[in-house]
Amino acid sequence: MNLEGKKVLVTGGAGFLGRSVVQHLQDRGVSEVVVPRRRDYDLVHEEAAIRLYEDHAPDLVFHLAAEVGGIGANIDNPGRYFFANMAMAINLIEQGRIHAGKSKSFKFVMAGTICAYPNLTPVPFKESDLWNGYPEVTNAPYGVAKKAAMVMLDGYHRQYGMASAFVMPVNLYGPFDNFHHRSSHVIPALIRKCVSARDAGLDHIVCWGTGSASREFLFVDDCAAGIVRAAEVLNDPSPINLGTCMEITIRDLVELIAKLSRFDGEIRWDPTKPDGQPRRCLDTSLAAERLDWRASVGFEDGLRRTIEWFEQNQREIERDEAE
Repeated sequence: MNLEGKKVLVTGGAGFLGRSVVQHLQDRGVSEVVVPRRRDYDLVHEEAAIRLYEDHAPDLVFHLAAEVGGIGANIDNPGRYFFANMAMAINLIEQGRIHAGKSKSFKFVMAGTICAYPNLTPVPFKESDLWNGYPEVTNAPYGVAKKAAMVMLDGYHRQYGMASAFVMPVNLYGPFDNFHHRSSHVIPALIRKCVSARDAGLDHIVCWGTGSASREFLFVDDCAAGIVRAAEVLNDPSPINLGTCMEITIRDLVELIAKLSRFDGEIRWDPTKPDGQPRRCLDTSLAAERLDWRASVGFEDGLRRTIEWFEQNQREIERDEAE
């Protein structure tokens, strides 16, 4: 698909990943990008999805909107996270199928999640491992909802010929991330913890778990580039990993963030809290082969840019929370 001149709709386009995808689209000559807002189109409701397609008639849909959070938020909201993510996908894909029958060319691109992988998937995770077990229990409802949407896209591709793509980014980070203390993921949560402790002159911070679990992280702009590239070259929703192939333990991550944010206090661990999935690290050879895509932002460089952004926006973030 040549994106120039296409009318593109990006759910979640005002969010963390979405704003970067929108910028990449504009860089590729897309002049008409629609970013629906929840106050106008609450996509967990079918009628909102119907109105969205009727109002905008897109050539291409990027479905990036999600209800998601870290381990604590997943534990607190398993029902909501399953329902909201499943309902949005069902409504948008079905209405996309109906719309595709009226359009000369239509494509649906969706961001999945590596939370869909089985809990004890061998490292590095290969796309062929997706069905070899149940996801890690704390985020299973979210992961299963996203994986079910992939199955729906596959069924619609085989039965109706609907063009689509499905990519699975590893844990994202970068400027404009969610730094809310109740729902943030590990990197923004740790950045906020370290910066706040430094500014308050605290002598220690407390982190969840044992620090033994490992994770892989992808800078948000690299992810956006991979997703837009998938729209250009893919027509079927076979899952494709997006990552860096670099694994780091949470313990080492905390120490690195503490160093980069200039917090020199003690790091204490609370083993009564869960570690989550033991390891996460992706095999990205399929992305290199099918998308000609590789991550380009170094991890320390990405962390510095994220820390700087948070420091510049900390007061506004805290003010928004207080309201």
